[in-house]
Amino acid sequence: MSMVIVEDCISCGACEPDCPNEAITQGDTIYLIDAEKCTECVGAFDTPKCVELCPVENCVIQDPAHAETREQLEAKHQKLHV
Repeated sequence: MSMVIVEDCISCGACEPDCPNEAITQGDTIYLIDAEKCTECVGAFDTPKCVELCPVENCVIQDPAHAETREQLEAKHQKLHV
């Protein structure tokens, strides 16, 4: 699954620089996560860095519209970092 940033985002930018896949960008009002690049930090960290760094509780959640297995996330990470 990809992560998604919800409307509670305060646009602080804490999440963007530590994303290992450069999947996070600033949108018009909140930060956005590119589902094609997000691997929930599988292959880089034990937990999603965006969740860990976000000062707003439950602002970054798993995106049910982009369900993927751990194996799919690992494969995506490998493809992004070739």
